[in-house]
Amino acid sequence: MSAIVLGILFVVGILAGIVGGLLGIGGCVLMMPAIRFGFHFSPALAVGTTLTAVVFTAAAGAIQHWRLRNVDWQAIKYIAPAGVVGVIIGSVVFYFISKYGKVIDLIVGLAFILPAIRMLYEGFFQRKMPEVPGDRIMATNSTKAGIGAGVGFLTGIIGLGGGYALVPSFIYIARSPLRIAIGSSMASFVWFALVGAAIKIYQGFSDIPSALALGIGAAGGAILGARLVARFKPATLKAAFGIIFTYVALKYILLFFGIQI
Repeated sequence: MSAIVLGILFVVGILAGIVGGLLGIGGCVLMMPAIRFGFHFSPALAVGTTLTAVVFTAAAGAIQHWRLRNVDWQAIKYIAPAGVVGVIIGSVVFYFISKYGKVIDLIVGLAFILPAIRMLYEGFFQRKMPEVPGDRIMATNSTKAGIGAGVGFLTGIIGLGGGYALVPSFIYIARSPLRIAIGSSMASFVWFALVGAAIKIYQGFSDIPSALALGIGAAGGAILGARLVARFKPATLKAAFGIIFTYVALKYILLFFGIQI
């Protein structure tokens, strides 16, 4: 990998981090299609490299939210271990389907439908997120563990999690306050990412130099994005990126059928 390409990936990471910070979804959902289609990574390598890069943003986010007291540590005790188990199981499944690139593209495309629908809904119809009072994730311990295991399993297969799946799960299933959902998501997902990245590297599905360039850039970009939030209307941003994500989802899905858009 040349220095020029790594420099471009670093910039891509910064942009992904900024947008992820603005939308509260993390940078992975932008880095993955960027390296898959812009740099022509294989489906399996794109998943593994993205998951490795996300370790940096998850760690930076977890530290920041810990300092802001936005983490429900009692819930993390159930979410994180269950999620790690899910990541391991998902990674085993991923190993067996890794040779089937079109299948991975289809799974990732279907997974992208969720954030696309979420952003379109919040952008066009739900102008302000309802705020739940308190500083705890209000769910049973088994529900917390179930959410962790489910998202961990998806992380092992498609390399996505955190703001993509954990935050809406905490808000809509566990009735968590938004700030606690975001902070606890980061504090949980950093463990998912660490274990998942280690497995992907061992399996040979991660381009480490590219992951470092993306991850370091995204960590810095996320900080800048968080500071820029007040200057933009979140609903407008979510509507715009909801449309973009719908296109990305369709691009992945249609590749399974041999259709390029």
